[in-house]
Amino acid sequence: MQATDHKSLFRKLEKTLESIERSEELVPTLSGVLERLVQDFRDDLGLVGGRIYARRQSGYALEWEVPEGRAPRGFLIPVSYPPIRELLERGYVLHRVGDPGVDAGIEQALGVELFAAIGIGEDHILAFTLRPGSDAAEVQSLLVTMRHVLNLKLRKEWLEDRLEEARAIQLSLLPAAPPSFGDFDVWGATVPAEEVGGDLYDFIEVGPRDLGIAVADASGHGLPAALQARDVCIGLRMGVEEKLRITAALEKLNRVIHRSALSSRFVSLFYGELDRSGLFVYCNAGHTPPIVCQDGVFEELRRGGIVLGPNPDALYDRGYVRFRPGAVLLAYTDGITEADNDRGESFGADRLRELVGSRPWGSARELVEAVFAAVRSFSGRPAPADDQTVVAVLRKRGPEAA
Repeated sequence: MQATDHKSLFRKLEKTLESIERSEELVPTLSGVLERLVQDFRDDLGLVGGRIYARRQSGYALEWEVPEGRAPRGFLIPVSYPPIRELLERGYVLHRVGDPGVDAGIEQALGVELFAAIGIGEDHILAFTLRPGSDAAEVQSLLVTMRHVLNLKLRKEWLEDRLEEARAIQLSLLPAAPPSFGDFDVWGATVPAEEVGGDLYDFIEVGPRDLGIAVADASGHGLPAALQARDVCIGLRMGVEEKLRITAALEKLNRVIHRSALSSRFVSLFYGELDRSGLFVYCNAGHTPPIVCQDGVFEELRRGGIVLGPNPDALYDRGYVRFRPGAVLLAYTDGITEADNDRGESFGADRLRELVGSRPWGSARELVEAVFAAVRSFSGRPAPADDQTVVAVLRKRGPEAA
């Protein structure tokens, strides 16, 4: 067979695998793969049948066969069988009855004279019955390719499933809806750079008169950062439930993060508690400083301490600000201000302040969406290079408050 024919068969194999419908269980997925392989490669490789085996304690049990053969479902081949041991070492085998180590009784019970098999994952085997006279060298070459492509496909699907699960967990931690809180309007949103991200925001009902507002940013992005952000969210909620003062809650959370399996990473966190009178008590643990705009004057909320994680003995301070009617609080992660364009320029804090002070905002949601739109327009990218999160709090004026 020429090299161009190998390429053609490889493309045919990929096309066959792409057409297989996925199942929650591996055996149904593999059964669809097996049926299509036998159907599509009958002429190319001389495949006339196939079987799926699953690992059991004492061997590999027959789970599926196409077409139906002589051996019953559950027919067990011991791990000590030489072709099984060879497959576990090499990833594939190709034998005929009469070869050294091949048990004629086992193969005849399966109705097999010439067979090949590949290992799939850690616990499954795909075995093929070959037509007598099949070219062993060509079959062996394609077996190696088939095993590689199949395992890559299954591993990719497994990773996608795990990422989807992680994404579902992360989304479940985000507020389902903004809280209704006195004469304040609140909104938040996050856009991850990958399927899951390391940014997080939260609204926590501390009591009937207090609302907790948190924005966190775990270093990096993707799954490790998402897991770290999840731990921060859970830990912060636990600290609030224990009615710890803000600094004590962050100091305890800092020690927990330091001891975690991901302690090589760090997390910046801004957390504050707002009461209905407008008093906002906050602590900034190494986070990009939120901004408060009141009567055209901006203030950065920097009071606090270092990022969470590196130093278990870190201490934190509290800061205070009182929101008057018309005040705007904007908390965000550095994915907003550090978003750059094709000239290497960053969006920056000045552009953000200019946007916040450009006009009166009708709602917190309007402001949050305007920030994301401005950053997208500036960067010229449909998706961010880093996770981006924005939370806005507006205190309504006179008639609006009523």
